[in-house]
Amino acid sequence: MSQHVEGIVYLVGAGPGDPGLLTLRAARLLASADTVVYDRLIHPEVLTHARPHARLVFVGKEGGGESVAQEEIHALLIAQARLGRSVVRLKGGDPFVFGRGGEEALALEAAGIAYEVVPGVSSGLAAPAAAAIPVTHRGVSGSVTFATAHRTGQAPDWAHLAGAETLVLFMAGRRLEEVTLALIAAGRAPSTPAAIVEAGTWAHQRVLEAPLASIAARAREESVGSPALLVVGEVVSLRAQLPTLARTRPGGAGPEPFLKVEAGHE
Repeated sequence: MSQHVEGIVYLVGAGPGDPGLLTLRAARLLASADTVVYDRLIHPEVLTHARPHARLVFVGKEGGGESVAQEEIHALLIAQARLGRSVVRLKGGDPFVFGRGGEEALALEAAGIAYEVVPGVSSGLAAPAAAAIPVTHRGVSGSVTFATAHRTGQAPDWAHLAGAETLVLFMAGRRLEEVTLALIAAGRAPSTPAAIVEAGTWAHQRVLEAPLASIAARAREESVGSPALLVVGEVVSLRAQLPTLARTRPGGAGPEPFLKVEAGHE
């Protein structure tokens, strides 16, 4: 009589984009997984670590575009694990930093599915670094605040965010004008140095600098897209003193289309 064996789900951070920033543990898990469920902002080279014949399932979401409901992703992960499979849930950045990894962990916990979390390099740290912006610097900034411009059910605490020594704001691109006006209204000086880092650590990364009061207009002129981080604080001005780093092209083989593989190769 055969014994049913349930699988396991690994919630894995793929890092900010550059495939060279994938952790060794993430690469090893990809090489052995039966199923890989992945998001939009995953570099194609990362997926080459998956073993031959692994099932690759794209569940990417893009603001204003097609999306897979979070509940459907939960159901997919649970169903794959109950088939006895080893599942890698591959997410951009770190699963627990604005990645909804907590929601997926709670769903797996409630379903009684074995799971682990494998941290990844967050774009909140990696994108400013790739743009030659130290988020802390002795004598300039002794703290950094990470926040998102999108919150469900309530507005960000703009007074708190305006007081941050260094502010790194995720998902600010589509609401940049609103965000900068809110920060200024809450007390941040309009002249505060600010930068937008588009596609941080990808080969097609772009960095735009301007005072806080004009960074939204600058981004609009340059048609900045997603993903993009807003960095606000005096640390942005250090970039001008690091020209060697600012000129360095992030790792990667050049601009790549976001790979979408539906239903995998099983």
